[in-house]
Amino acid sequence: MLRDGSNIGVNFTYKVQDTPRGLADAFIIGEDFIGNDRVCLILGDNLFYGQNMTRILNRAKNRDSGATIFGYPVKDARSFGVVEFDNNFKVLGIEEKPKEPKSNYAVPGLYFYDNRVIDIAKKIKPSPRGEIEITEVNNAYLQMGELNVELMGRGIAWLDTGTPDGMLKAAQFVETIQSRQGFYISCIEEIAWRRNFINDQQLRSIGEKLEMTAYGQYLLSLLGGEKK
Repeated sequence: MLRDGSNIGVNFTYKVQDTPRGLADAFIIGEDFIGNDRVCLILGDNLFYGQNMTRILNRAKNRDSGATIFGYPVKDARSFGVVEFDNNFKVLGIEEKPKEPKSNYAVPGLYFYDNRVIDIAKKIKPSPRGEIEITEVNNAYLQMGELNVELMGRGIAWLDTGTPDGMLKAAQFVETIQSRQGFYISCIEEIAWRRNFINDQQLRSIGEKLEMTAYGQYLLSLLGGEKK
């Protein structure tokens, strides 16, 4: 769907995981892409929405060393992986679906790591289900005392679209926000335009190709409406 990203002024490259070898396998497959950089991993079926997301993500991105996971407050944490942390937001432990949670902060599928994650992933032995588990990566950073947590508080939504019920709830959430405010959520062409990856004419060209759809009409309305 996104192809190489050139139509929105960016460059996407892809690597295929031929067999399901676990989340942490992404760092091995993507080693050449990561190079000497830090890296972020996000699960494709997680949806995050909120005004403070950019600030929270930048704080994690700018951390020079170690790893960062996130904590999202939930009413009943017993159905989630739960993070326990100290006053300095250093992680003390992560429990999977505990009967007596030590906090009410669930761990969503969003992670930031320094470059050591590649070597860590290579040393992890597959679990009984044959996968290189992301939990083992997090535990490695925890044992080094370099696992941090960023908290997502009020005003941020985290939705998991990995089930039909989850997809329905996410669709209802997005529809409610969009119909009320008139802004599309995560419209990638709009984001590219506002960040000057593409110009007005490029946005107009994309919108005109989709002019018979509400999505195309929204893109065209940006050019005659709110300024950047």
